Amino acid sequence: MNENKLIADLLLPDINTSPDYYENIYPKRDLPKGAMVTRFAPSPTGFLHLGSLFAAFIYERLAHQSGGTFYLRIEDTDKKREVQGSTSEIIRGLKTYNISFDEDAGYGPHIQSQRETIYKTYVKFLLEKGLAYPCFCTLEELEELRKLQEDKKVNTGYYGPWAKHRNITLEEVKQDLIEGKNYVIRLKSPGSPDKRIVFNDLIKGTIEMPENIQDIVILKTDGLPTYHFAHAVDDHLMRTTHVVRGEEWLSSTPIHLQLFDVLGFERPKYAHIPTLMKMDGTSKRKLSKRKDPELAFSFYEEEGYLPNAVIEYLLHIINSNYEDWRKENPLSPYTDFKIDINKISATGAIFDLNKLTAISKDIIALMKSSDIYELYLNWCERYDTEMAAFLKADSNYCIQIFNIERNSEKPRKDIGKWSDVREDIFFFYDDLYYSKNGDYNFPKALSKYDIQEILSGYINVYCESDNKETWFNKLKAFGETLGYCSSVKNFKKNPSAYKGHIGDVAMILRIALTKKTATPDLYEMIKVLGTERLKERLSFASRLI
Repeated sequence: MNENKLIADLLLPDINTSPDYYENIYPKRDLPKGAMVTRFAPSPTGFLHLGSLFAAFIYERLAHQSGGTFYLRIEDTDKKREVQGSTSEIIRGLKTYNISFDEDAGYGPHIQSQRETIYKTYVKFLLEKGLAYPCFCTLEELEELRKLQEDKKVNTGYYGPWAKHRNITLEEVKQDLIEGKNYVIRLKSPGSPDKRIVFNDLIKGTIEMPENIQDIVILKTDGLPTYHFAHAVDDHLMRTTHVVRGEEWLSSTPIHLQLFDVLGFERPKYAHIPTLMKMDGTSKRKLSKRKDPELAFSFYEEEGYLPNAVIEYLLHIINSNYEDWRKENPLSPYTDFKIDINKISATGAIFDLNKLTAISKDIIALMKSSDIYELYLNWCERYDTEMAAFLKADSNYCIQIFNIERNSEKPRKDIGKWSDVREDIFFFYDDLYYSKNGDYNFPKALSKYDIQEILSGYINVYCESDNKETWFNKLKAFGETLGYCSSVKNFKKNPSAYKGHIGDVAMILRIALTKKTATPDLYEMIKVLGTERLKERLSFASRLI
């Protein structure tokens, strides 16, 4: 028995399986030609954020639109950094945004800490082939090595002549084990500093990089693999065809390709998606967890953005032709659009909250008022319990509010996110209207007497049964009796002949009824408020001037 085999048996005596065993358990998938197998593989060391959502959505669409498989893999080998509850929150986030992963039962388990025996089988295989070895260096020794390399002005790391245990013997291994020394297992890198690798990235094109020469750790002292090694074994056995991931992993690609080659695996295709950026003045920068609250998944829940609005916006970022497709297919589900991996930008994608809000307004504008009520109520029950109580007290009244300017060819686009709605509709509720701080912001051009004249006079003019045309004609006639021009156009021709125009009269009424200068259609709004509420508020405002 050769020495490599003896070292492998000494280090991993309980591993009796061979790679062939797992190759048979996890056969190649029976999928249509061109079908992609992709994965979302988060570490449970934090919670879902916009960048990971952006990536997961791309992976899911590429797989499912091609008739392939999209699976979720939890990469929990870094137990020191694991955050309790992180995995369940990640899964909840995916479901919230309708990113569905396949059960994929035949290729599990999908939690890396449950696959320890699999990884050790492949580690033992490399040990037996002399392609890996145990390293007994302490942290202090590795630090001394780094300082020595810096002094000599050479590349730092554990490689080539600097790899102390690269050619360790069986007797040396036995002695170190007797002394109770901890060890890791390292790959014996076949890389050369004189060689480069060339690979085709499906997004960034042809890329050339130096080969990996580092003898990277593949099995840690706790018996769990490093990210790099687990990545290669899992993507092979789970038969991943396309490793689509953030461009921050591009620098690791030489290591991963080397591992695939050393292990005798077929290389998957790689595609590195761009980092989400934002404009900061005239320059752009990466979205930051510290600086940008919009990077957090929770931000969109707390602000009340529709999940499908976020998805729609991400599609605008992913493929620039999506905007034209949506205009041509306004009622089609976004899943009808096929993401083209070749059209994903190779550079940083700019994320713009204003654009997201505009898209959200377009979506909500086409919704039924009853659906808006239900969605807003659900949000309020979690984030605005006072408003939720008002909504539940009279659901029909609230639905009428949301129905203002909705049933038309060009419905009102006033709601972008649920957190803005309270300020838009508070005046429909007496408790909120009368408790609202601040004076009425009436136009400064009109005197107190002029304003009171409009408020007290209109109480006797309004008739609830009038249709909109009749109502507006009466409003113009009322204004004319007080010296206001019924036409803005005619007023501009001879402004000195009038106190103002019909728009000024309408504005006085609008401010008195709502304490706002911008509101929905005045006629429809008054119809919802009702005659009694109109009279009470006009009288109240008149007394406060």
